[in-house]
Amino acid sequence: MAFPSESQRAVPRVAYFPDSFHEINGVAHTSRHFEAYARRHGLPFLCARAGGRPTAVIEEGALTTLELRRGIFSVPLDKDLHLDPVFFRHLRVMDQTVRAFRPDIVHITGPSDVGLMAAAVAILNRIPMAASWHTNVHEYAAKRSQWLLSSLPKGLARAGAAGIEEFFLRLTSLLYSWAEVNFAPNEGLCRLLERTTGRPCHLMQRGVDTELFSPEKRTEASTGDFVLGFVGRLSVEKNVALLAQIQQELEARGLRNFRFRIVGQGQEEAWLRERLPRAEFTGVLRGEALARAYAGMDLFVFPSHTDTFGNVVLEALASGVPAVVTRDGGPCSIVRDGETGCVAEDGEFSGAIAGVVGNPERHARMRQAARAYALTASWDAVFDKVYEAYRGVLRG
Repeated sequence: MAFPSESQRAVPRVAYFPDSFHEINGVAHTSRHFEAYARRHGLPFLCARAGGRPTAVIEEGALTTLELRRGIFSVPLDKDLHLDPVFFRHLRVMDQTVRAFRPDIVHITGPSDVGLMAAAVAILNRIPMAASWHTNVHEYAAKRSQWLLSSLPKGLARAGAAGIEEFFLRLTSLLYSWAEVNFAPNEGLCRLLERTTGRPCHLMQRGVDTELFSPEKRTEASTGDFVLGFVGRLSVEKNVALLAQIQQELEARGLRNFRFRIVGQGQEEAWLRERLPRAEFTGVLRGEALARAYAGMDLFVFPSHTDTFGNVVLEALASGVPAVVTRDGGPCSIVRDGETGCVAEDGEFSGAIAGVVGNPERHARMRQAARAYALTASWDAVFDKVYEAYRGVLRG
């Protein structure tokens, strides 16, 4: 049954279904800030997500939350990410909650158990749908298939990886083609989505808490070492093996007054510990502990080619820490080459780092520029634009 049109209302009623919410990743980070934005502004907002608590609907003013528990058949995708193949058992309660809330638009964040079920509810009830792209699933699939293709000749392995990437891109784009409007964190992905789905795409970038992440959180005494930092999942798709190569290349240049600070966990941690004996591995950090870890870094090194935006890069800049990033994906749209950090190919990382380590005046200028840039990025500005796009869909 179609819901009565409320498209003329100034503030749309939004039902938001994130892939993850409580975990430590970019989708969860953005989703928590989206809910906080709705709460802060008193917007009618339903946030339905998977969680560890028993299924419950909670209403707090204009905000409604629905937690749905994943079951014993859930498949681990990473340290804190799971997929429940029988999540559709929650379809009835999700449908009832959505009908009671009466949204103008449903917003999903990807092809997860939550997202697929939310898309089904939107289609069954003829509610307009928006979808935001947060993860390059097709690139992750190609990266994680390397162990399977490693026994093949190099040419066949490359062709196989390209085929896997193209297959998952087409499959994922099919879901996004069901939406009236899509969102992506950088211009390149917006163009890709428009090409593969035929739907309009708007930028949905990221904001940063510049009070939490600040140079003022730098409290530890200097040891004389230049601290190279990394924050994120220690996994193959983050290209963390490059960190070990960087250490070798810097030492070959005669540089030894540096050490790595690595924040996070993942499948590659043991491999990295073996090859980076002088590195500090903190595990996962949150809140003030994370802010202090950032502020104690001198240069942020982020070699990922698959990140669609790079929340951690923006948090580093807010902490007054310039960043070195790759030319692929979203982080290169944040870092201004030569001003707030360096944009480089994999083989150029050690040279870019050496150019900062050996030039204290340049490093100081980059620190100031990094902080100044981050001060212009607010979550309110990000989500104001998302709501404007919602209104465009509902007017149309």
